[in-house]
Amino acid sequence: MKRLIMAILIVLPFILMLGAIPFVNRIHPIVLGLPFFHFWLFLSMVIVPVCTYLIYRIQKSEGSIE
Repeated sequence: MKRLIMAILIVLPFILMLGAIPFVNRIHPIVLGLPFFHFWLFLSMVIVPVCTYLIYRIQKSEGSIE
């Protein structure tokens, strides 16, 4: 189960940054005063470190990282 979660956490940033860009590349709607594309980039800047931290915690709990 942990391997599946890690695989999802590894792939998620690539999907956020590369796969979804053609679908979110628009000005409207405005979210928090930002065009949707800028909001998407800001959101991905928050999500990517969280994914990295969670991968680190999973590997540390498995004993892969000392």
